[in-house]
Amino acid sequence: DIFGYSAERRMERQLITDYEKLVNDILGGLNAGNYDQAVALAQIPEQIRGFGHVKERYLNEAKKKESELFAAFKNPSQPAKLAA
Repeated sequence: DIFGYSAERRMERQLITDYEKLVNDILGGLNAGNYDQAVALAQIPEQIRGFGHVKERYLNEAKKKESELFAAFKNPSQPAKLAA
């Protein structure tokens, strides 16, 4: 697959690896106090869509939200925006 060598395809494969790590981190720290953040974190990939610069824009927004949610996940007393 010649297109598999493109930067976008490599990035997509990396996203899968990153998501698997995120799920493992979530499972390792899941409790009743951070359940909502865990669900929101697990849904982050649904926000990444499109191709090229469109996908890049959604990816940047999703990574920012992921960072905020993961901080709230690790510290449930910290408020986080759960709305999409």
